[in-house]
Formats: sequence, C-alpha cells, structure tokens
Amino acid sequence: MNQKNYFIQEDFIMKSKKITSLLLVSAMLATTFLSGCQGSGGGSGSGTDAKTESGTAQGSEAKQDGASSGDSTEVTFWTLNTRQNAVDPIVEEFNAAHEDMKVTVAYYDTDGIKDACKVAASSKTLPNMWFNWGGSLGGFYAENGLTYDLTEYAKEHKWNETFSEGALTLCELGGQLSGYPTSYNVLDIYYRKDIFEQYNIAVPTTFEEFEQACATLKENGITPISTAGLNGWHVMRFVELLIEHYAGAEEHDKMNTFESSYDNDATVQALTKFKEFCDKGYFPDGFVTADPNDTQMAVFSGTAAMDIQGQWYDGKIVQEEQDINLYGTFPFPSGNTNRLSAFVEMTQFNADNTDAQLNACMEFMDYYYSKENTDKYAEYYNLPLPKADAEMPAGQPNVPEMLETAEKNGTFTITDQAFPTEIADALFDVQDGIANGQTTPEDGAKKIQEAIDAYNNK
Repeated sequence: MNQKNYFIQEDFIMKSKKITSLLLVSAMLATTFLSGCQGSGGGSGSGTDAKTESGTAQGSEAKQDGASSGDSTEVTFWTLNTRQNAVDPIVEEFNAAHEDMKVTVAYYDTDGIKDACKVAASSKTLPNMWFNWGGSLGGFYAENGLTYDLTEYAKEHKWNETFSEGALTLCELGGQLSGYPTSYNVLDIYYRKDIFEQYNIAVPTTFEEFEQACATLKENGITPISTAGLNGWHVMRFVELLIEHYAGAEEHDKMNTFESSYDNDATVQALTKFKEFCDKGYFPDGFVTADPNDTQMAVFSGTAAMDIQGQWYDGKIVQEEQDINLYGTFPFPSGNTNRLSAFVEMTQFNADNTDAQLNACMEFMDYYYSKENTDKYAEYYNLPLPKADAEMPAGQPNVPEMLETAEKNGTFTITDQAFPTEIADALFDVQDGIANGQTTPEDGAKKIQEAIDAYNNK
C-alpha cells in the first residue's frame, strides 16, 4: 500500500461533527493525565464516555518513572465500554490474585477511544496498553515507534503455537508485530428470518434480488436496512459493498491500495446507487446523524429487517435476550465473489514499557483471554478467539456460518482500516453530502481521489 508514515498532529477542527467529541476528550484528559491514558471496528459512537475502574488511569509519564506502588507494578488499559460488564470483574479478580500487579482500566466508546488515543499520542501520554484495530488505525502507532515490537517476544513465547497464523499476520504492521491479537472479524448482512418469511422474501443471491427485497420490505412498512451516519463508519459498510459490486474484487483491492483511482465509473455508479437507496427510503429517517450504536434496536424491534454487522452481533443478540433463531446472515450479493469485509482487533503496548510493565500487561491479557473467562463472559467476546485451537461459541449459530462463508468467498479489508484517517474522513464527508443532496456522485468520486492525492503528496 502506498501509504506514508504519518504522526498525528491532526487538525482537530477539520470536521465539525468531531469538534464536540474532541473537546470532550481533551477536557477529560486534562483531569486524568495526572495519571491517565489511551485506549474497535467493524464493530463503531461519538464522544468519550470514559470511566475508570480501581482509581484514576495512569499515564505514560508516571509509567516511565516506574509506575510502581511498593512492590506492585501498576499498568493502565484503555478499552471499549461495550465490554465493561466483563472487564470490570476480570480486572477485580486479576488484581486480587496478583499482589505484585495492578491493572487500572478506562472505558471509551468506539470513536472516543480513537480520539483519545490520538490526543495521547500527540502528548506522549499513551497508557501501558490499549485496544486498537489493525490496518491504518493500528499501523500508525507501529509506524511512529509508539508501540512495543512484539516480534522477538512472540518467538520467545511461541506465539505461533498459541495464535492462528492469519491473526498474527494481520497484526504485522509497520514492519513489526505490533499487537496481541484479540479477534478476527468478518462482516455479513444480518436479517430477520421471520420478517423475510412473513413477506415471502427469499435470501437474495443476486444484486437485483437484493434490490427487490428492499422494495418489498419498504412497501410493507419495514425499513430495509438499519444504518446510522454519525462518524461515517456504519454507512461506509454499505457504500464499500456497493463499490465492491461495481468495481469487482480485483479492482476494488487496487483502489484501496491506491494503485487505481477512486475517480472512476465504479465509484460513481456506487455513489449513484447509494443516493437512490437514500431517496427510496431504504434507510431509517434521519440516519445521517443517527448513532451507530442504536442500529441494532431497530432490527431487534422489527422496524428494520437488515443490518451489516460482524460475528459479534450473535453475542449482542444473546446479551439482549433476543431469540437467536430469528436471525440469519447472508453475504452481500456483489455479483462477483461476494466477499465479506473483515478486520482485526488487538491490544497494543506502549513502546516505553519497562520489562516489568510489559510482563504485567501480558499476564493480564493472558488472563483476560483465558478459557475460563471467555466461557464465563462469552457474550462479551468476538468469538471465536484468534487462537490456534479456537472453538466455536455455543449458542451463536451464525458465527461458524460467517467464518465458513469468509473462507469460501474471501475477504477485503474494511475501508476505514485500509485508509489513513484523513482519507476515510473524506469518504465519510462524501457519504453525508450524497445523502443530503449536497454532493453529486461525480464530485464525490473526485473528492475521495483528491484526498488520496493530497495524502500521497504531503
């Protein structure tokens, strides 16, 4: 991929819709940096609803001074708030069982953790470990020397026997093994079987059948596709599938590695079709400003029939006490390979960690992802784990089907991981402009490519 190393000193005023989120991040950090710091995709809110467990989070500056209390090594962890119900007791149990170690955790929503990490990176106050995604998101920290290179550690501890080869490969960023793999995710179209059956809709196998299914649902008062545009990434899941449909797999991959231009007929056709779906009401009213974390509720309530989600969705269905038997999945019928989008999640470790801190971080991660805890809190993990001996989760029937489909059809890297942040933001702006009627598909294709050119030429 023709992508340059880049250090985030972002213009935090570049998008009006992020101003509030960033200000909240900065305000929060101003009070917690005395001891605090950092923290997915697809899997996706805004703002920074951060809270801490077991006291105030420790920042890098404190950590570099030793971050120890007596004989105890203290480390900080930033992660997603959707996992708090599992992480809280895990942290409590770990700390109780390790007198010489203490973990403090801070929680953020999806976009909040991205923003908090950016702020912490620029101020050199990253925590000891943080949740992150692969692609350009995690690659930034590796490329700029902010993460611990785990290459030798992995060899010493025989990670090749612990983790799947695919998971480790996806964590190789910036010429190093940059993270501890925690999940490999593929996205599919989740749908309500009962709604499809009620209106005699067969699972689409062609793009034309998909369009007809949407039309039938709309005619019967059901929103075809639940999506939400706040921060762009959820709408992107549909737009990138349209690009895959019109460009084909080979050309789409070249576009995402900047070997081919986005200012082409395929992008124009995809954006034109996206506009058509907007105009026909195939998405919820007001979806452009809606929170992606709420999309599931429309499907759960039956007011919408489909949502583009990863295998974690099975866990959410179970967690929300929905009937898992009412939900199925199918690949978007691109007419080509019907590939699924995919991404990796991992934990990254501060490059400035001492040996004692890195050891404490690893002890905690191994405990966090132990079989005992994954069995106990199964609904909070994106199962199966990316381990060599991974087991399929019980009571989540769509997970093995999705992984089998991914193996059969192939995958492509989800766009907001394939793209550097500023290019992904340009795509999000184009999506909003198309939906609001302020941007034409032709201009949208040009704007995306202009962002790519600006990135490559800086």
